[in-house]
Amino acid sequence: MLAKRRLGKTELELTALGLGTWQFSAGKGVGGSYWAALPQEVVDHVVKAALDGGISWFDSAEIYGHGASEKGLSHALTAAGVVPGGVVVATKWWPILRFAGSIERTIDERLACLSPFGIDLHQVHLPVGLSPVEAEMDAMASLVKAKRVRAVGVSNFGARLLSRAHAALARHGVPLASNQVKYSLLDRRVESNGVLEKAKALGVSLIAYSPLEQGLLTGRFHESHEAVQAVSAARRLKTGYSPMKLARTKPVVDELKAIARAHGATPAQVALAWVVQFHGESVVAIPGASSENQAKSNAATLGLVLTPKELEALDQVSRPFR
Repeated sequence: MLAKRRLGKTELELTALGLGTWQFSAGKGVGGSYWAALPQEVVDHVVKAALDGGISWFDSAEIYGHGASEKGLSHALTAAGVVPGGVVVATKWWPILRFAGSIERTIDERLACLSPFGIDLHQVHLPVGLSPVEAEMDAMASLVKAKRVRAVGVSNFGARLLSRAHAALARHGVPLASNQVKYSLLDRRVESNGVLEKAKALGVSLIAYSPLEQGLLTGRFHESHEAVQAVSAARRLKTGYSPMKLARTKPVVDELKAIARAHGATPAQVALAWVVQFHGESVVAIPGASSENQAKSNAATLGLVLTPKELEALDQVSRPFR
């Protein structure tokens, strides 16, 4: 199993893979429209399977069902016998049509939804708030100083804004822990737009969301038209399971299958392993899971180590997606 990694220059240590919990939105709000509502019993089983597989951290957000994901996660962790401080918990503040003052005004609600668990990593979900990023980081730093959160991250920030956020927090003596970005073998833009380079230079970890590209890298959508039709219309629209896209991505999936056979693994596990191993310890990932089996499969990736040759082969076949 891969050793735990330090998140940025903070004291937080976590496994290379966490569990993303967007799918715990209970069908509520904009975030919930992408997923079928999961019964709490299923959520409990998913979280327990992740924990049993060695996963040590969980990522949620205010917008995921307007707190439903946070509440579902808290219930599941408690049901699994986890005590506060036993795992790393991350969540995000939703900035659309809000000023920086909302960060401190809404922290009580975030903590209430996650109770009895605290917030180890609090993140600005998008770089679109009504206040400058400096004001948002000032508010986040205040929460750290008040010991209401342990660390600060951002999400979907470009290289320039990442630098500004880092500098603003540094004035308070607080490190910027992470930038949560979309990253997978089928979306490698952070390698070419300066985000990965800037994060490495600043000592900021990247947290990869959608590391399986909404399931495309599992290979099942390339094999079954019925699988495509079974997902929600919103998810089909966002990801684009068109025949053209399936054809364009097939060489990557074929390479994943070949490497998976050599390891007795699945294409999804190989895809996740590549994301968290190709750049050393710079990138961690938060695949979601909607079933116990998916959570077990994702967690098993922690024991899969790809060879330099395999990492390079996947790099080469996926270069069109940089």
